[in-house]
This record gives sequence, C-alpha cells and structure tokens, in this order.
Amino acid sequence: METRGERPTGLRAAVERRSAAPVVFLHRMPRWVLLAAVFVLLVVGMAGTGWVAAAGLLVLAAALGWFAYLNWPTLDGPGRILRLAALAVLVGFALGRGIGRF
Repeated sequence: METRGERPTGLRAAVERRSAAPVVFLHRMPRWVLLAAVFVLLVVGMAGTGWVAAAGLLVLAAALGWFAYLNWPTLDGPGRILRLAALAVLVGFALGRGIGRF
C-alpha cells in the first residue's frame, strides 16, 4: 500500500499525469458551473427514463470514480468506504434506470 509521502509509479503515475490538465481546467472553472453540471446529470438521471437516465448517472459515477481514484491515497478508511458506497449507489440506480426497474 502506498503511503502519503511516496511518489506514485506505474498505472497511478500515468493516470495522475494524464489527469493533471483536466483537473487544472476544472479548477479554473467557476464553482457554479461544476455544481450546475452535477445537478443537470442528477436531474437527467432521476427524471429521465431508460438509457438516457442511465447514461446521466453513469457519467456522474465515472467522474466520481475518477476523483476517488485520484484522492484514494490521501483518504482514510471512512472516506474510502463513503466513496465506494456512493459509486455503488450511482451505478445501481443507473442499472435500474437502464432496465426499467426504477
């Protein structure tokens, strides 16, 4: 397991390098834009039907998973569990919306 002081290697280093520019871009955007994007994806996912709703929730889950992966080494146990639970709920709702269960 990686500690907080070590430099990442392998896949993690590659993902962090590739994520640097998008993270800087997102950081420079006004906060309300990101909040509005999350809100729109949630509305599409909850109010939409079928695969359109599932796609909105899956895009949101992908973003959450990406940020969780980038922050994973700095998270403690409860933070990791919370992110995994949020991902599981989003993917579960997306699958449910996709097959017409919810």
